[in-house]
Amino acid sequence: MNCKQFNSISLEEVLLSLGHYPTKQNEKEAWYLNPFASESQASFKLDKRINAWYLHSEGVGGNNTDFMKKYLNTSVNEILDWAQKQNFSSFHRQRQIIKSEPNYRIDEILDLQNPNLKHYLQGRGLGPKVYDYIKELRFTIGSKKLYAIGFENLSGGFELRNAFYKGSLLKKDCSLINLSSNGQGKSNIQDRDVRVIAVFEGFMDALSFIELQKSFAGDILVMNSIALLNKSVEHLKNYHHINLFLDNDTAGIKCKSEIIKSFPEAKDHSGIYSNHKDLNEFLIHRMKNNVSNKTAKQSEKFPQQDKQHVRNQEPEIKNSNGFKRKR
Repeated sequence: MNCKQFNSISLEEVLLSLGHYPTKQNEKEAWYLNPFASESQASFKLDKRINAWYLHSEGVGGNNTDFMKKYLNTSVNEILDWAQKQNFSSFHRQRQIIKSEPNYRIDEILDLQNPNLKHYLQGRGLGPKVYDYIKELRFTIGSKKLYAIGFENLSGGFELRNAFYKGSLLKKDCSLINLSSNGQGKSNIQDRDVRVIAVFEGFMDALSFIELQKSFAGDILVMNSIALLNKSVEHLKNYHHINLFLDNDTAGIKCKSEIIKSFPEAKDHSGIYSNHKDLNEFLIHRMKNNVSNKTAKQSEKFPQQDKQHVRNQEPEIKNSNGFKRKR
């Protein structure tokens, strides 16, 4: 992604991905509280027609790049690297407009078989324990045939990863995994007395949690993009105990703050991996340094299901296809 491409992305979506919401808006403009400092009256204006911003309280403005330079206080290259990882839907729509028909297709969806993908997972600190929660996707982009680990969302889309590729196919959405002992994950959450949920930004962190955890019997919500914060909040309304495992970067911290505003009783567990960007990075560090569970009892800090709820549940994770699909 270059600056021209990044500046063509909807700034409204960029702000949403960072956890900022308009206080008022119409078709032409939107007003936000100052994203760079605290204020009580909105002074940050987004002009939707030209996709530009102006901060009246400081007399500065510009395009997306100007905004992120001020927001992250970092170089343009780091901004573009950050933007490339966000999978902004407005960027994908622009690419689809350029091409009159989809340039990809899914050829096969399989249980994990490919040794290269297994080796990739091993390098991320993940073993057979997580295989039930992912798929192997074989797909074609243009004329190039590819394969990757696929993590399904509630709309039937997939997040994709391999050693050389990171992307998504079909519709973007959250993912919801049921780790209760029945493991089927097909019933609607309103039909079950599910009290506990753990929340992650990306599925590698969720799989890391499964790898590390021994006795969690609730649900896992994977946002798959901070831009899906509103959808995630709607799902979280169904739970009594919310546990947050979000990234230790600017976007993750702001997202955590927004969730805690809606659910003040939510527990932040990012301190477990405070010296790392996210939970998977923490897991990789443990693996490379041969840290055993006996010498580093980090998993004991993870949320446990309350005793009343687990009377009729096995404490260990059983075989599970893991995914809950909306009907």
